[in-house]
Order: sequence, then C-alpha cells, then structure tokens
Amino acid sequence: MNSLLQDAQAAGARVGLTAEKITINGGRPLRGRIQLKGAKNLVTKAMVAALLADGPSELRDVPDISDVRVVRGLLDIHGVKVTDGPEEGVLLLDPTGVESAHMADIDAHAGSSRIPILFCGPLLHALGEAFIPDLGGCRIGDRPIDFHLEVLRRFGAVVEKLPSGIRMTAPNGLHGAKVELPYPSVGATEQVLLTAVKSDGITELRGAAIEPEIMDLVNILQKMGAIITVDTDRVIRIEGVQRLTGYSHTALFDRNEAASWAAAALATEGDIFVGGARQAEMLTFLNVFRKVGGAFDIADDGIRFYHPGGDLKPVVIETDVHPGFMTDWQQPLVIALTKAKGVSIVHETVYEQRFGFVDALVDMGATIEIHKECLGGHPCRFGQRNFNHSAVIAGPTVLHAADVEVPDLRGGFSHLIAALTANGRSTVSNVGIISRGYENFISKLQQLGADFVLEN
Repeated sequence: MNSLLQDAQAAGARVGLTAEKITINGGRPLRGRIQLKGAKNLVTKAMVAALLADGPSELRDVPDISDVRVVRGLLDIHGVKVTDGPEEGVLLLDPTGVESAHMADIDAHAGSSRIPILFCGPLLHALGEAFIPDLGGCRIGDRPIDFHLEVLRRFGAVVEKLPSGIRMTAPNGLHGAKVELPYPSVGATEQVLLTAVKSDGITELRGAAIEPEIMDLVNILQKMGAIITVDTDRVIRIEGVQRLTGYSHTALFDRNEAASWAAAALATEGDIFVGGARQAEMLTFLNVFRKVGGAFDIADDGIRFYHPGGDLKPVVIETDVHPGFMTDWQQPLVIALTKAKGVSIVHETVYEQRFGFVDALVDMGATIEIHKECLGGHPCRFGQRNFNHSAVIAGPTVLHAADVEVPDLRGGFSHLIAALTANGRSTVSNVGIISRGYENFISKLQQLGADFVLEN
C-alpha cells in the first residue's frame, strides 16, 4: 500500500469515514441546503497561534476535518490542552503546559501535513527550541520549506538538519527582521506573522499574501495583543511585543468549500444554498460564476448557487493570489466548463502541477488539452520552466462513468463532481483525502440528494 493511500485511509478514519470508495450513480441534480464552518486555511493556523498566548483561547466554527485533527494531535504532544467547547465546533486551547515533543511523535502525528513548519516560531518563543520532520502535503507543485527555514534564520534561529528531521534553537532569542517574498506565498506570510509578533523589534514583510484567511489571522493576533499594520502595497509591519493573551474568535467561513459546492450546483444543473458564505470574500468567484452562466442569490445567512437553464458559456480564467481567482477554485469549476458551449482556457499561475486531475476527466469523455505555454493571459513564472500549466477545455461534452482515484484534495472533490454529472455508475476511490478539507462531505451529499453507496 503506498503512503498516499495510507494517509487517505487514516484521514478518513479520523473523521468517521471508514469507506475507501464511493460508488455514484450520476445524472441527478444536487438540490438543497448545506452549512459551512470555518476555513481550513485559517482554523489550523489559528490553532497554532494559540501557542503564543500565556492563557487559554477559544476558537469557534471549527470544522471536523482531518487537518484539524492533525493539528490537535500536534498541539497535544506539545503539552497544549485542547478540549471541545460546550457547543459543536468550539475548541478551547490552553498552552500553559507547553513542552518539547519527541521527533518521532511529531512525525507520527503530522503524517503528510506541512503544518509543523508553522509551529517553529511559536515554539522558539515558548521553549527556545523546535523540531520538525520531513514534510508532505498534496502533490500539486513545489512547496519547499527552505524559504521558511531562511526566514527563521533571519529572525535569529539556528537551524540544524538531522537525519530524522530539522532541529532549531534560538540561543539569543528572536529579533525583528526585514523579509521580502519573491512571490506572495500564504505559508511564508503566516510564518513571518507567527514568528514576528513576539520577536524583539520591528519586522517588515514586503510582497506579503493578503488573502482573507491571512487577514483573519491578523485579526486574531491583534486580539491577542499584537501590533500589526497592513499597507495597500502588500507590506506588513509588525512591532514585537513581550506578551500575548488568549483570544476568542469565530473563524472566517471556508470560501474554497463554498466555491466547490457552487461548481457542483452548476455542473449538475442543481440548486444549492451554501449557508455561511459571504459575498465580500467571494467577489472574484461570483463574477466568473456569472460569466459562465451560473446564477446566485445573496442572503444575509449565505448564498444560493444554481443553474438557471440554457447554455453555459466558455470563459478564460487565470488563477492568481488574492484578490485574483484562487487556484483552489479552478479545479471544481473545470467540471462545469466541460458543459460550456465553446472553448474555455484555464491558465494556472500558482501551482505548477495542478492539472494532474485532468487525466481522469479525459477518460470520462472530457475534451481537455494541457499545454506548457501561458495561454489566455499574461506570461507567468512557469512559462519558461517546461510545466504543463494551461488547460484548454472544449464543450459541451457528456461525461460517462468511470473508476477514478483521488489525486489530491481539490482534484478529489472535482472527481466527485464529475461522477455526479456522468451518465452511469462511477467509483471514486481514495476518498479519505477529501476529508482533509471538506467537513462531513458524505452527509452533505446525502442532504443534496446524491445517489451513492459507500464501499470498503
């Protein structure tokens, strides 16, 4: 059994998904209402931020996904007491007993997650040392940790690479630094924020990511006592403080999950009300959704996404960092684009290997070609590096049933959508990976009227 499959099965088991496969009878529109919780890309980082406090924190709207379980386990082995609150989706995090953890324990709990790298700054502040194992993650492109390590060195960390992983110490404490990112990386921005807030002096970060999840992390850190200013030119300045208190915070909704269900509604000619979704954070997606031919109604408590009838229209999409079209949105939307009348182009500029999910779609009858050139937009950083990062989708095509294996989180959800639209019975395996970022997606499929059975 390969490691990716083991990770998927373990992830599924942790969130109550014991089946390895889903067999779907396609061709039925998804209709109904679902409710979102907090964003995967914010909640896990907010949990790490609790390490910086000298008292307990309360985080609300926490989704029951495997990535949250991974971080909870990592906090536990570091002596942070994590308990469920009085209501569903509430976590109480008490870091007053924080301690060092053994490398083997960190490795065992981390699995394929890359979240341990973000523990380093807070642990260096709390303990003067940190350990991380080799790190994994979805296989969608280059996500090196070398830049993270270089950032930590600039703050004064001493980095020692060992056969079992990486050990860091801060013999002279951590101090403010000037950091300029060559690309607005979300992970690198989070690293700087979590390290700088208690470092001595002022940190200036240029070329920062400004995604809504980043801004919500800034909100949390400010609640804790941090001093952070964000300029309009992607410059973030942090004045280090000696002490941070615990926070009480309701997490930002998961806009990636919202976009995924919106794409499912459009591709299946359905009608889904996504409770908790908000217009402001979805602005760019909503514009593209409307251009394709989808319709939406915005309410105070969510957004209704539906297919209004008629032909879908082809579009040209270029993924980008916020406020551009998110890379996590393009994979689910590609399924709807196979139904559009004409030729659509998707130019991926964030992750260079994000079209691995397309092979299964072609096997299902989609007409999709992948190219190395920068198509439909401006030249990007992958254009001269021989990466297949542009897709040309011709439609409309009718997908037929097939057996497919989930390659990564967003690609896996896209395969679910494809199976839901296809004629006949499809089997999607390795579905535990989807549980990394989609809370109770099996229950939500049931709520929306999907026709499927689970298999071991």
